[in-house]
Amino acid sequence: MQRNALRDWLSGVAVVLILALSQEARDLAAAVGLPIPRLPIPYGGSILDNLLAVAIVMAGAALLLRRFAGVPRSLGLGFNGWRGPLLTALATLPCWIGLAVSGTLARDWSALDLALLAFAFPLAEEIAFRGFGFIFARRALGWPLGLAVAVQAIGFGLVHWIGSGGGEFSAMALQIFVITGLGGAIFALLDALDGYGIWSGWVLHASLNAAWAIFSVSENAASGWLGIGLRLGSAALALLLVWKFRRPARA
Repeated sequence: MQRNALRDWLSGVAVVLILALSQEARDLAAAVGLPIPRLPIPYGGSILDNLLAVAIVMAGAALLLRRFAGVPRSLGLGFNGWRGPLLTALATLPCWIGLAVSGTLARDWSALDLALLAFAFPLAEEIAFRGFGFIFARRALGWPLGLAVAVQAIGFGLVHWIGSGGGEFSAMALQIFVITGLGGAIFALLDALDGYGIWSGWVLHASLNAAWAIFSVSENAASGWLGIGLRLGSAALALLLVWKFRRPARA
């Protein structure tokens, strides 16, 4: 009994450390005198950061499972059908409509910006935080639902808080931490409702990012009740639709 408890505790610590390493790999390497240069292409640093994050959590999952076979599915990369992702996409329509009505088409984005910022980078975040931090911890390691949701959500909020201003304690930074942390919890719950796969959460994440990239609204609207309401309203509708019409969850 004590051996099992110790093993579970060590596995939990390992999950947190692996998740932290996946997000700060290049910074940590630079801190010990082994800088990893960015790729010599547009967004080269961010692309490398995200590739390293995915590689680290996949290696960490294989280490904890003691095998590589089954790692992709343990991270929620198996596909559970189109119903959840399509319902989730439908739930984001109010956000798109709200931004179209209250804002204007942005002019400062390109197809590359949209592909990376709205789709590729959120996918890497979903693999790391929801795939490893939530689905792997919940399904492979047996974490309680609340703990698995909370740990990765806090980590997700912290990463965006630090990225927004170096970890400063301002009202805006605090709002970013709260909103992104809550978003991380919602993405995880949505994935749980859809059979513990990352794809419904990724669709919500990607669609909201795309909407905010394509439309431009005032800074006050983006950070005020309009922005918060559109995000949370779409998230709540996604949870409701997937809960109501989802395929039976497997765990």
